[in-house]
Amino acid sequence: MTQETRIAVFRPDDERLSEAVDLLESLGADAVPDPMLAVEPTGARPREDADFTVLTSKTGVELAREAGWHPSGTVCAIGDRTGRALREAGYEVDLIPEEFSSSGLVRALEGEVAGACVEVARSDHGSPVLTDGLNEAGAYVHETVLYELVRPPESGVSVERAAAGELEGALFTSSLTVEHFLAAADERGLREEAVDGLSTSIVGAIGAPTRETAARKGIAVDVVPDAASFEELACAVVERAAPSYRD
Repeated sequence: MTQETRIAVFRPDDERLSEAVDLLESLGADAVPDPMLAVEPTGARPREDADFTVLTSKTGVELAREAGWHPSGTVCAIGDRTGRALREAGYEVDLIPEEFSSSGLVRALEGEVAGACVEVARSDHGSPVLTDGLNEAGAYVHETVLYELVRPPESGVSVERAAAGELEGALFTSSLTVEHFLAAADERGLREEAVDGLSTSIVGAIGAPTRETAARKGIAVDVVPDAASFEELACAVVERAAPSYRD
């Protein structure tokens, strides 16, 4: 790369953000960290009498462990990262779907859960695809909200950079990061300018639901990785955004 490739990243301000910045820098990009999500625990604990329990994030696992959760039945993780967090917390992991998504989990479980109690423990912004799909498969679904995802008041540096035409790429890792980016833009009176700025960048979405949310909001997505992982998303966007790629 012969010049800066500035990539906005919206991960929560914890190890996920520092790992994302390290990854982007290792790829030769200049990270623009702008946390669009912050975790507010609810104090709830997953039920312990379910036939199946589904965890959808590392954060959810950590909060369940802190609450002293002791699962019964089959423990399911939405992907490898959540599975690793469960094992590190001392839990057994019985099922990880081939596709790391809500629809992937539904496909993995739909033949097994008719008449069963399925506990879904996650954030307040979990996709209805999971709960609706399990209900349609005949499960009794109980959802526990372990934490709420809110927008940090200081977020928005990426909005200003986008509006000024100073981003070569942006990494949206959930529909909520799209919504919070636009909320920060509205707060600054820069929505039109920021969206226009993204139109000249390489915009990545971690999966189809995030891409669809962005499209509804007027943000065109250039990259959706085959696997819903941050590493694949970052690598694909940097490859497309690098000046050497475009030249």
